[in-house]
Amino acid sequence: MTEKIIILDFGSQYTQLIARAVREANVYCEILPFSKKFMIDDSVKGIILSGSPFSVNDEAAPDVNVFSLSQEVPVLGVCYGAQLTAKQFGGKVERSNKREYGRAILHQQKEDALLKDLFPASQVWMSHGDSILELPAGFEILATTDSIPVAAFKRTATNSEASDNNTTTLNSKPQTPNPLYGLQFHPEVYHSIEGKKILRNFLVNICGCKQDWTPAHFITDTITSLQQQIGDKKVVMAISGGVDSTVAATLISRAIGDNLYCIFVDNGVLRKDEFETVLATYKKIGLNVKGIDAKKDFYKKLKGKSDPEKKRKAIGKEFINIFQQEAKEIKGVTFLGQGTIYPDVIESVSVHGPSVMIKSHHNVGGLPKKMHLKLVEPLRSLFKDEVRKVGLELGIPEDQIQRHPFPGPGLAIRILGEVTEEKVDMLQRADDIYVKALKEHNLYATVWQAGAILLPVKSVGVMGDERTYEFTVALRAVTSVDGMTADWAHLPYEFLAKVSNEIINSVRGINRVVYDISSKPPATIEWE
Repeated sequence: MTEKIIILDFGSQYTQLIARAVREANVYCEILPFSKKFMIDDSVKGIILSGSPFSVNDEAAPDVNVFSLSQEVPVLGVCYGAQLTAKQFGGKVERSNKREYGRAILHQQKEDALLKDLFPASQVWMSHGDSILELPAGFEILATTDSIPVAAFKRTATNSEASDNNTTTLNSKPQTPNPLYGLQFHPEVYHSIEGKKILRNFLVNICGCKQDWTPAHFITDTITSLQQQIGDKKVVMAISGGVDSTVAATLISRAIGDNLYCIFVDNGVLRKDEFETVLATYKKIGLNVKGIDAKKDFYKKLKGKSDPEKKRKAIGKEFINIFQQEAKEIKGVTFLGQGTIYPDVIESVSVHGPSVMIKSHHNVGGLPKKMHLKLVEPLRSLFKDEVRKVGLELGIPEDQIQRHPFPGPGLAIRILGEVTEEKVDMLQRADDIYVKALKEHNLYATVWQAGAILLPVKSVGVMGDERTYEFTVALRAVTSVDGMTADWAHLPYEFLAKVSNEIINSVRGINRVVYDISSKPPATIEWE
């Protein structure tokens, strides 16, 4: 049984960062909305309560019974979670005179397993409107900052003593309590220099986690699980050449061999030579894959469409038609394989219920329920960086695993305006020059995502003695951790000049190159 940590989400923007820090310590964890009922069995080693945009004193503040949770396993409250703990046990939590946001220096007041091996003055990150002014009886301060009297604390009382201060829990048996901690700061963010050490201390010193959740461990467990789930049945799966679908298909293939039928569709808006290159890689990996050249079909569906949403829907609809047609040729298919990853799962369930809308271009591979196939999603518990680690462990070529994210509708949303075969050819060649140059100059791995965008703008140029009136290409490159926010990549001027010259000299129809220096937010990574 895989040991795990439960993270209860109260709506904090940093909840995913807590999960990532726990996973980096080789401990499996799951994020659950605070309102979701769950069982605490022997696999659960501890619970972390996240931050929140709410005040614990709000009438509709998110709430869980911290005392009941702590009777089962060790609990760590972070920011809002710490304030909720203090309030429920009888402490005093009130709105601060001013919002405390930014760096602070942590001063340890008592030695404790949670703060083991920290520097005497460790930088942490504050982001809160409320402050804990008084701790409840049976709790003690572990650390302060210059402006916060209670920056870290723990419970010292027995359960019977603490229950006197907790009106929501009755008939508790006196016993040695599980550890219960609170941190007013955010250990999960980059600016808390030793924050991950504190979280590891909680996982190892407090919860006793073995830290054995590794890519190799995941692969072994997943293949066994897939064999039990699928048996001798057949699985059909659309693969795109992207990291998620490639790794998911490889795992399923390792479990059931050629009973996995992969379909790779060339929608006409892939990168230059991508269809042939990726298909060859899939064959090398050993996947049972069929390549479908459907470029002409997609170009027909895209003709006359300039609106980004209409382009996405046209591509998605045509993809589904082709996939269904090919899937029907495979007799006896029971399961549909998908490359769903953990952010897809947790972003679709917020602390207030399901999300209202998912952008259609994020769901372009979504298939209709009328296919009546059971889902197989071997990556639904992994973050993107974990998917890459698993892919490398599986022996998938590194250049395939380290590829930048690529939108579902492909170059169709990097061609602003109507998509034509001629425009696709221009953009493919310009993008290919750009990406190859990034790799040659050892810049590819330093950016999260890069690509070229063909603008619906023509400008005057001079090439030799000839006047030109041709298209403009924008180059885009961003740095990011997970794509939720992104900063424009500060690529060297000399590099950009070289790429610009090569594109203009090599790609007929383009006479101007610009570089996008917008960050997300307020801009998005893609232009459409």
